[in-house]
This record gives sequence, C-alpha cells and structure tokens, in this order.
Amino acid sequence: MTRPVEQLHFEPQHLSDRMALRIVKFMRIFADWFFTKRYGHRAVVLETVAAVPGMVGGLLQHLKALRTIRGDEGWIRELLDEAENERMHLMTFVEVAQPTRLERILVMVAQAVFYNLYFWLYLFAPKIAHRVVGYLEEEAVVSYTQYLESIDDGDIDNPPAPEIAIDYWGLPANARLRDVIVEVRADEAGHRDRNHAFANELADDGATSDDVQLTKRET
Repeated sequence: MTRPVEQLHFEPQHLSDRMALRIVKFMRIFADWFFTKRYGHRAVVLETVAAVPGMVGGLLQHLKALRTIRGDEGWIRELLDEAENERMHLMTFVEVAQPTRLERILVMVAQAVFYNLYFWLYLFAPKIAHRVVGYLEEEAVVSYTQYLESIDDGDIDNPPAPEIAIDYWGLPANARLRDVIVEVRADEAGHRDRNHAFANELADDGATSDDVQLTKRET
C-alpha cells in the first residue's frame, strides 16, 4: 500500500507565524540531539506531544461553543479525532520501540510541560496554537520520511507490524513496520494541512481554510 506524501511548508506570513516556527525549530533541535537516528524512540515522545493539541483544542472549542451558544462548524469533532489518531500512533510505536525507563519519564515530563503551555497558548492565541501544530506536523512528516529512508537503506530493521496497527489501519496480516510508517506519515500530513487551515481561519485578515498555501519544502 502506497500513500505518497509531499514535504510541504507554510511560509510565515506574520510575526505570529514566525514565532510559531521558531518554537517548533527549537523543539526539533532538542529532538535531533537526544534521539539522533533512533526514530522509533523519537516517535514515542513525538506522538505523546502530538496527541495533546487536538484534545486541548477540542475542549476549549467545546467550552467556547457553550459560552457563545453557537455551532462549532465541525471543529470539535475534527480536533478530538486528531487527538485519538495521534494516541493510536503512540500506542503503535510503544510496541515498536519498547521505550526505556528514562524515555518513559521523558514522556511524562514532556506531556506535563507541553499540555500546560499549549493550554494557555490556545486559550489566549488559538491562531498561533494551530500554527505551532501545523509546523510540528511538517517536522513529523520529515522525521517519518527519514525513518522510511533508513528502512529502505537497510539501516533499520523492518519487522512485522504490531497487531494494534494492523487492526487500526486495516493493514494486511503480513504488513511490516514500513507499511505502518507510510500510514502514520499520511495522517501527519493531513493534520499539517488542517491545522494550517485552522490558523488561517482564525487570522485577522479573514482568510479561510481554502487560502492556505503550502509550498514544496527544500531538503
């Protein structure tokens, strides 16, 4: 099964966009230093963080809809679905990587810190919050592409896919890890596009989700 995904990038349009991009680039530096090419272990921590925004955004959009007595235009369900999808990514890569005790502690710390920071960011600046997620997902697509390349080059083993992944994505019984990564990368590309679109909808200039423009990323 093939799900081709392009490495695309949203060029910052405003100061808030540039701030969001700098935040994500800083996080990337730490991840590259700590995990190097241990992509399975990187994915465990990445997905722990990635599963937070959808739940926070869904909660705050739900409260806003109640507070303003209006419809949510489908945002709540989409954000909660994103959180669930990212959680399944995490459960899959826990099976693949078997994180160490130190990495499990890192997961707890990363979740606690990122949840609180993201909650307050979304509460006061939801546009920046969605832009941060859009850029995070851009980096996720890059990381999973590198993961696939390492498997194709023979640098990383390609064991059978975990049963949880086979059930969730409806993969064939003989699916391998590579098949799982292809599915995960496609999911991340979808989250990338939607969060950049959400940020555009919240922009002061009145842009809509159709206005989001992603350009091919240089590698």
